[in-house]
Amino acid sequence: MIKNTDISKAMTIKLPDVLPDMPKFEEGIRRAPDRGFRLTEAQTELALKNALRYVPEQFHDQVIPEFLEELKTRGRIYGYRWYPKERIYGKPIDEYKGKCTAAKAMQVMIDNNLDFDIALYPYELVTYGETGQVCSNWMQYQLIKRYLEEMTDEQTLVLESGHPLGLFASKKDAPRVIITNGLLVGEYDNIHDWEIAEQMGVTNYGQMTAGGWMYIGPQGIVHGTFNTLLNAGRLKLGIPDDGDLTGKLFITSGLGGMSGAQGKAGEIAKSVTIVAEVDRSRIDTRLEQGWISHVTETPEETMRLAKEYLDNKDSTSIAYHGNVVDLLEYVDKHDIHVDLLSDQTSCHNVYEGGYCPVGITFEERTRLLAEDQDTFRKMIDDTLERHFNVIKSLTSKGTYFFDYGNSFMKAIYDTGIKEISKNGVDDKDGFIWPSYVEDIMGPMLFDYGYGPFRWVCLSRKHEDLMATDRAAMEVIDPTRRYQDRDNYNWIRDAEDNKLVVGTEARILYQDAMGRVSIALKFNEMVRRGEIGPVMIGRDHHDVSGTDSPFRETSNIKDGSNVTADMATQCYAGNAARGMSLIALHNGGGVGIGKSINGGFGLVLDGTELTDEIIKSAIAWDTMGGVARRSWARNDHAIETSMEYNEMRKGSDHITIPYLADDEKVKSAVSELFK
Repeated sequence: MIKNTDISKAMTIKLPDVLPDMPKFEEGIRRAPDRGFRLTEAQTELALKNALRYVPEQFHDQVIPEFLEELKTRGRIYGYRWYPKERIYGKPIDEYKGKCTAAKAMQVMIDNNLDFDIALYPYELVTYGETGQVCSNWMQYQLIKRYLEEMTDEQTLVLESGHPLGLFASKKDAPRVIITNGLLVGEYDNIHDWEIAEQMGVTNYGQMTAGGWMYIGPQGIVHGTFNTLLNAGRLKLGIPDDGDLTGKLFITSGLGGMSGAQGKAGEIAKSVTIVAEVDRSRIDTRLEQGWISHVTETPEETMRLAKEYLDNKDSTSIAYHGNVVDLLEYVDKHDIHVDLLSDQTSCHNVYEGGYCPVGITFEERTRLLAEDQDTFRKMIDDTLERHFNVIKSLTSKGTYFFDYGNSFMKAIYDTGIKEISKNGVDDKDGFIWPSYVEDIMGPMLFDYGYGPFRWVCLSRKHEDLMATDRAAMEVIDPTRRYQDRDNYNWIRDAEDNKLVVGTEARILYQDAMGRVSIALKFNEMVRRGEIGPVMIGRDHHDVSGTDSPFRETSNIKDGSNVTADMATQCYAGNAARGMSLIALHNGGGVGIGKSINGGFGLVLDGTELTDEIIKSAIAWDTMGGVARRSWARNDHAIETSMEYNEMRKGSDHITIPYLADDEKVKSAVSELFK
């Protein structure tokens, strides 16, 4: 029989044979709600054994009751005892232990995701989106850090849903870290089976950039939100290409991780923005960070303040401390015109705390979530119905509503409200209101290859970030397209808009060749010693990173929106081309079974090898998605693919579709069905 003493001797990388003291939890730090304990007795035994796998045997008697208490009272085993004693934040790269630059860079990114200023529930390793975790528990965190301290530039660390499987020999041009999160076999690819697996400690919800370690705080979504609002104005409100949203009212809800960007983005786009939020702590965080300008407590006060700014043609952001349904019903009753309307609550986890029933406080929501889930679900369904009805009324009066990719309309559909289905039969063709990607981001940005490129200055020096901003501006030609002018203005004003939360990072929507040029320029600057190492990456929410029929691929109309080939090919292609980190996740911002999404990170260390990876990998990462969109017969993607074929003649080549005459097709099909 194998003994634990023999197992311990067989490992050189493991948790130390010292039991840490229990940490002291700081007051005022948000904590994840009790997720509910729903395991059977046999499953509970497995969950306990699974957590004990990380812990030396001599400590099992002491930690068994602790783990069971966590499971019973919080619905998860977090292993709080292994929470680090020192403050977690993205320190300068030189302060980390490691045998290669990439290994130290990964540690910066992990810790930045768990910074109190960034993470939604830092003690539970949740970065954003209610459940998006860096990994599942603190034993995993500690073990991952030890692996990264030992990893060389000829090894790869493999992580499966937060678990560090091990280090394996590879090559310098191979990924240093490969991550998968939440991938489930089809029969079990649903929220119920995922929840059981998560409680048993065998899967993890990486959201998008949480489990991929590339989250950079609310700045990571603010540029996309700015683009969405500005282009919605152009598309639906008659705003000229060089105009803004002055005098326009935008109402939405949610001030968490991703949704926390809405107020700031609205102000930059010059609208009056109202964001409803039931959790006062999230409002306070955004107020302290300067991402919200005012707080109100009643619908009357909120709309009175909004009117003052609208009348004066000034922009501002208002956090309404209350339920968005109450606010919208007040607006509807008093016939107040709303130009743009959306929602960014965490409806991918609508019954797990991501959406709050109307008529109760946030604290009562948390109690019901833990103690009476049947009542809670009924209240959620009733609130979604009221929310649906008031949006119907407002849109009939001229409001433009768009689903903000949070699975809001899918949640309504799943309550049994089939009226929201576009085809009246099922949800495969989407819903009566568009996804923001379907109407705005897809045709106006993604089809050209523009998406959320980002970088982190690993030195944590502000002067490095300023140098990269100036370098990026030199690359952008603002006269090429209005998208480029938007990007030039964005990066020009980034410092004044005070976008940084956490380590020194920047978001900038760019197309394929723009990303390549900027990355090469940054790597040259590192090589010359002008700046320290830089980590580049992107949101998984991008041109090619995600297959999600209700969001990222909602403007794919050839029937392939139900497939997950693109994200998987993107992930595999990035591995083959040597990205430093690659990640593939289930769920993303819309929920388990509704999305497959992938991302990357590339450490710019100044080497010529990194130049070669940039040239092959960055173009592939973006153009694979443009090619898929072109094959779906999206006009701008076809144009971009044709340009790319000419530009990369002899190197790359994209298959471009022949177009069929709509009338000929309709006529032939009509004859068939007579």
